Amino acid sequence: MSPIDRYQELMKTIREHMERYYDQDAPTITDQEYDALMQELKAMEKEHPEWVTPDSPTQKVGGSAKREAGVLVRHNVPMLSLSDVFSKEEVTAFVEDMQEQLEDPEFVVEYKIDGLSLVLRYEDGVLKLAETRGDGINFGEDVTANAKVIRDVKKKLKQPFPYLEVRGEVYMTNEDFEKVNERQEIAGKRMFANPRNCAAGTLRQLDTAVTKERGLSMFVFNIQQVRGGTFETHTQGYEYLKKQGVRVIEDYRVCHTADEVWEAICAIGENRGNLPYDIDGAVVKLNRIADREKLGATSKVPKWAVAYKYPPEEKEAKILDIEVSVGRTGRITPTAVFEPVRLCGTSVSRATLHNQDFIDQLDVGIGDVVKVYKSGEIIPKIREVVKEKRDSGVRRFQLPDTCPVCGTKTVREKDTADMKCPSPSCPAQVERRIINFVSRDAMDIKGFGTVYIEELVRRGFIQNIADIFELSKHRDQLIEEGIIGKEKNTDKLLDAIEGAKKRDAYQLLTGFGIPNVGKAAAKAVMKQFGTIPKVAEADTEQLVEVPDIGEVSAGCIRSFFADEDNQKMLRRLTEAGVNMERIVQEDESERFAGMTFVITGTLPEMDRKQAAELIEKNGGKVSGSVSKKTTYLLAGDNAGSKLAKANSLGVQVISEEAFLEMLKA
Repeated sequence: MSPIDRYQELMKTIREHMERYYDQDAPTITDQEYDALMQELKAMEKEHPEWVTPDSPTQKVGGSAKREAGVLVRHNVPMLSLSDVFSKEEVTAFVEDMQEQLEDPEFVVEYKIDGLSLVLRYEDGVLKLAETRGDGINFGEDVTANAKVIRDVKKKLKQPFPYLEVRGEVYMTNEDFEKVNERQEIAGKRMFANPRNCAAGTLRQLDTAVTKERGLSMFVFNIQQVRGGTFETHTQGYEYLKKQGVRVIEDYRVCHTADEVWEAICAIGENRGNLPYDIDGAVVKLNRIADREKLGATSKVPKWAVAYKYPPEEKEAKILDIEVSVGRTGRITPTAVFEPVRLCGTSVSRATLHNQDFIDQLDVGIGDVVKVYKSGEIIPKIREVVKEKRDSGVRRFQLPDTCPVCGTKTVREKDTADMKCPSPSCPAQVERRIINFVSRDAMDIKGFGTVYIEELVRRGFIQNIADIFELSKHRDQLIEEGIIGKEKNTDKLLDAIEGAKKRDAYQLLTGFGIPNVGKAAAKAVMKQFGTIPKVAEADTEQLVEVPDIGEVSAGCIRSFFADEDNQKMLRRLTEAGVNMERIVQEDESERFAGMTFVITGTLPEMDRKQAAELIEKNGGKVSGSVSKKTTYLLAGDNAGSKLAKANSLGVQVISEEAFLEMLKA
């Protein structure tokens, strides 16, 4: 391949990975692999500057500005990225360069949080706007509503300026990330790859209740702009912000020499494994604001700061065992147990092997010596087998073809590498099914927490969904053993269970946890068939006639109701008096049947969730993006790019007032 062909290929590859990282929040390579590609591209451009064009990845700051959680807004101050450095020599060169240009410069060394950049604008001390990075130069996304439910975002400052703009990083602690993925798995939804992706996706989605539930956090790392006052140094700004109750980057250090800067970088590196959140480097920046203003910035990066990227740490370890477990969704997961090694400040001895395809690709077996590293500085992973250290007796590991818990023959999920236990009565899956069944989106049995479920399953009171409605038979024993609490708490939960018997049948169908059948699909199915028994009798052809139900979903529904254990469960639910019929609401209609709406902007009288519920209640569908299939764009103030796209496609645009008139018609 010629140099110019390699250059073109590199640009294409990097652009694809930039889109996955910045726009889709779903990177497919590690930061180190991405950095290596970018370094190669920079080296080629340094050797051939005539090749460089404005659309080169080296000339771009971030991704594109999207509209999911809010309208597009123009940046007051560009949200630039940082130049990356990878060695002590490069750090020293930066410090010496600053010392040559400035008189006795001060440096601040601080954590580089791995999250999503966010700017907060305050007017007279009141939070008025929160915006994402977007393209970094011109536009970001308005995510004010979501930002206001982040626990670290101050909505009002004690000592206000006429205008203050600060920039920070929204992130997710490892503990909160694990809780979110646990809830995703319980609900049968796609799990997030890492905390950064989860934080980014959460900040950009529409429902503020989801944002609040997921527990995002935020550190402020810079004052972008201030009117009505001045700060002489970066750290002086930090002290002001701390007095306002604003969280700033922790454990920052002020340094004067290259050795001090490097010592601070090393200290952060040694401590990164002890942090409750991910960092992807250390930032070195000038402390004095006047020095920053003197140096300025390029079109992409400030000249007064760099980001040091730590090299990936990996160590060799011998695999002692490979354990097989069954998750709450029935997925069979192999986990390698190896000799403890210390990585990023913590001791690790376990790493997932994902599935049989991954095991085959690694060619790994018990007794092998493997290279272990931490993905994102937190999740232990196995990179490869050290074949030259393999003993003659080691053989590639094979997953069992039966469930290790209940003995049922396992099946491979279509179009995936996952093996699953298909038995709905498998004890390993009972907890997950019950938690999903009582959740807000399903039967909404308030007060039925995970701790109670785990204890009731462990003690044998609950073995399947129908057992929930027979707990009242064990009231005295439950009170005596204190499983739910004393008499008052026990009766409160039993009353909630009794009340759940009257729920709409779509909630019952949702609660069954049938793969590919969520709340919206359950509503559509019940609208078509009316009762659970009729759904149970429906064949695949009848099921695929339901809007939004394809062959895969139809097959899952048929498999569920064809199962003998599930048929017994249905009979018991019926005998317990659980409602099996769809409840028709008085103001329900089909006036929007066959119509697809997209909602954008800020509506005068209602929020988007209320509008979506009205559309669905009246037979319509709500989509997140404008296309030729869109019937109406319901647009409020600051409608942004979706309005432009609707106009270009000839989609009819309506106001909230016109929408309400359509409802009355």
